Order: sequence, then C-alpha cells, then structure tokens
Amino acid sequence: MEAIEVDNLTKRYGGSTAVDSISFKVEEGEIFGFLGPNGSGKSTTIRMLTGIIKPDGGTAVIMGHDIKKDAIRAKQAMGVVPEMSNAYVELSAWNNLMLMGELYGVPKRDREERAKELLKQFGLYDRKESPARGFSKGMKQRLILCMALINQPSVLVLDEPTSGLDVESSRLIKDVIRELNRAGTTVFLTTHNMEDASQLCERIAIINRGVIAAIDRPEGLKQAAAFQSIELSFNRTVFAEDLSNFSCVKEVKKMGDKFRLYVEDVDLTMDCIMDYARSHDLKIVALNTLAPSLEDIFVSLTHKNKPGED
Repeated sequence: MEAIEVDNLTKRYGGSTAVDSISFKVEEGEIFGFLGPNGSGKSTTIRMLTGIIKPDGGTAVIMGHDIKKDAIRAKQAMGVVPEMSNAYVELSAWNNLMLMGELYGVPKRDREERAKELLKQFGLYDRKESPARGFSKGMKQRLILCMALINQPSVLVLDEPTSGLDVESSRLIKDVIRELNRAGTTVFLTTHNMEDASQLCERIAIINRGVIAAIDRPEGLKQAAAFQSIELSFNRTVFAEDLSNFSCVKEVKKMGDKFRLYVEDVDLTMDCIMDYARSHDLKIVALNTLAPSLEDIFVSLTHKNKPGED
C-alpha cells in the first residue's frame, strides 16, 4: 500500500490555478522530497494533503484514507510540522506534548511514556518543565517535531524542518529523520536546502507553476541532465565574456577566483579552453569536470532551463 497517493489533485483561486491536476505516489517507508520555488504550488499541495484546505478536484489518500471523505483517520495517520508553526509558548515542553497527545487521543500513560522518550531523543528532557517562550529557535523546532511525533504517526510531513536552524539543531533533526525512517516512518519533506534533499531523499518531485516538472531519484535527475559543468581558474585575470564566446558553453558563472562553465559537450569545451590558454599565454591553475548538482537540476527545471541562473 502507498503511504500517500495523489491523483489529479487540483486547486484554483478565482481564475488562477495554483495546483494543476498533479499525480504522484509515495511508498511506505520512503523519504520523499517535494521541492519547488516560491509560488510553485508546493505549499498549496501540502495544505491539501494535510486537510487544511479542500481541493477543487482530484484525490489525496493517506495510508488508505481519503483526506476529503475520511479526514479524521487520514489526519490521525500523519504528524505534521508546518513551516510557520510554533509551540504554545506559555506552556512547558512537557505540557505542550501532553496537550498534543490528548488532542490526538493518545491514552495518558502512553503519551507520558512517549513524551519522555521524545524529549530525551531530541535533547530537551532537562528543560521539560521550562516554558517554551524561553527556547531558542532550534529548541522550539525540536519541540514542534516532538509534538508531531507524539501519536507515533505512519507518515511525517515536514515543511522546511531545518530552515534557519543552527548547525547542531539541523544535524540532530536530520539524524532523527533518518532514524525514524529506519523504524518504518514515511517522510514527506519539503526544503529549499538542496544538499539536505540530496542526502535524505530516496525520490524527489519538483513542482513548478502548479505542475510536476520531474520526479525521480536524485541521481536519476542528475543523469538525465543535458549539461555538465567545468570549473577552472587561470594564473591571471580573464574575463567571463571571453569564456562565454566558446560555442558549446551555455552559461558562465564567476565563483571567487574560479569560473564555472555550464556546457553541453565537455570534450569540445576542453579543446576550447586549451586553445584559449595557449593563445593568451595563460597557465591553467585548476580544471575539474563536475556532474550537475541537484541545485543545478532544480534551477534548470524552474528557471526556463537556464542552468546556473540565480
């Protein structure tokens, strides 16, 4: 059984279509990335999946429960950490978890045992009696994740879980995501951090202008790219315009003392580089060929196929 099954999901606002008949499946036990630029329909999709707003067409099924027809059971199967979420700051960490557990219908003894386990796992047990108001952003995010896990959900929906966090908190949350996944939890993850997506996700869907632009494994997305890049530097200053004139170069970016050339034909570009260096009496200090990164793929799919564009 799929953990999440989306079929022709659609949302309109007036005359504008925010999400246009998208379909995808998330397997049980998978970490699935859902990426998209601002205004792509990503947040609208998450709101429909979690039952915050109703779709205008199509279906979303969570662990076998239709989010429209069987909303309570669908929501009970999920733990959700929205991007703009917060704990109840007047309550202690412990009481936040007790309240959330009660809302989910978790029996008192079970929620107490679960809260103790989660607070220890996230390094918050020593502060369990402290009001959340005094917590740092990283501590609050860890507490919110504890709250989402109090009912031991089959599916965990995380919207930008590491955004704005310090390195320690971000690493802890990523480690916990992996640990939960190893234990069988399905994770539906959105992030603007391409490195996180590449490291965590087994498959990734990229949404742009309300439609799915691509869906594959991270490495599959990279291998399907029609371009590669070359990073090089010379012993003297050169101008990006000169490198842009190479016939097979699509884009040039200056990166510190190096240039990155996005190219269609690596061998031909290498010949051009060597000819240019000889004709201008230049010494090549560094020269590396690079496979496209997930960030390159994301940009090429969401910015009119212009790799390297900011």
